[in-house]
Amino acid sequence: MCPVTPETSIMEKLQLLNNRIGAAYSGCTGLSASRFRLLRELFASEEISQTALQKSLGIDGAAITRHLKQLEALDFVNRRNSPEDNRVTLVRLNERGREHIQSFVEENSRLVEGLLEGFDAEERKVLANMLERMQHNAETL
Repeated sequence: MCPVTPETSIMEKLQLLNNRIGAAYSGCTGLSASRFRLLRELFASEEISQTALQKSLGIDGAAITRHLKQLEALDFVNRRNSPEDNRVTLVRLNERGREHIQSFVEENSRLVEGLLEGFDAEERKVLANMLERMQHNAETL
């Protein structure tokens, strides 16, 4: 049996936390956290190439395609081929998606506040810094 070290315990807790947050977010909004991030990115831009969106979110091509197909089925996004280069797919948040994004933002805020309940401002700042450092370290693995 593998010994449980503080480092393995941290990893296990992060994985469990990720699973619970994902389930809670999906239960509140009907969307995965990844799809919410994608909608937020689209909300910030008029239209963006699927490849640029993929790079911005740091997910693979198959995943971005799956997410966009699901969001198209919900009638939140539209995709079209670029008139300049037929190999490029352009994506935009449509009117229905724009109408729903505010409720998703509100649900996200409620979830985050519940998750950080009992943390003061300084603890939140330290946690955000540590998570950012871990994310940076993960990018170099």
